[in-house]
Amino acid sequence: MTRAAGQAALEQLRRQCDGAGLTAGELDQLGEELYGIAEVLLGRPRLRRLLANPATDDSARAAVLTGLLRGRVSAPAVALAELAVTLHWTSPWGLVDALEATGDHALLAAADADGSLDRVEDELFQFGRILDPQSQLTGLFDEASVPAEQRVRLLRQLLDGKVGAVTLRLLEHAVASERRRGLVAAINALLETSARRRSRSIARVVSAAPLTAAQAARLEAALERIYGQSVSLRQEVEPAVRGGLVVRIGDEVIDGSVAARFAAVRQALAGTR
Repeated sequence: MTRAAGQAALEQLRRQCDGAGLTAGELDQLGEELYGIAEVLLGRPRLRRLLANPATDDSARAAVLTGLLRGRVSAPAVALAELAVTLHWTSPWGLVDALEATGDHALLAAADADGSLDRVEDELFQFGRILDPQSQLTGLFDEASVPAEQRVRLLRQLLDGKVGAVTLRLLEHAVASERRRGLVAAINALLETSARRRSRSIARVVSAAPLTAAQAARLEAALERIYGQSVSLRQEVEPAVRGGLVVRIGDEVIDGSVAARFAAVRQALAGTR
């Protein structure tokens, strides 16, 4: 299976989640239940392989999972899990990852439903900013030898009372999950998931000084013309850029900083020696 096919399967799960007509509270519960189902599969390799085996009849796999979950989780969680096991994944891990990603989606949908999604995005972005990939703090969160309970406890000590319930739960799961590959990457993925549900892109803007409201509005409008969709700016001040801007949208970087031009000049001079 190609990556595009796996992404299409994940989108089916997200559409079913969005189309279930659930309240914010029900979506919050759904997210927690999907995390729990993924955790069960992480701890039971034989079951994980059985449920993700495309050689087994789809309805038989769904029946196995229904028997396991009925009476333990809500009907929407059972329905989503049944759909997940009838889709085809590149490996059993793909099924687990999809359940976790749909859990993220459900919690973000809960925030959207109760009007707090902007706050969640801001809190995720601000916390991501303070996590230097090379810092000791980030290393503690990403260190697999540190028990998950200890990593979650540290997170709660740092953020208790400073972020909303949905933000904290998303980060707790990102820190505790065996399947995540670094907290900074997990936060970026959550921001992209949130942006996708609102059909917009997130532009991470680094500048030597804070942008004025007028500058931010002009930049946002220019990026929307370039990319053909709504763009939300997330700004970061970094004096090292010395002037200009560095804009990152997804995997694309637009580097107009003075520092980048200086680096290009130094490289050119080095090549003349």
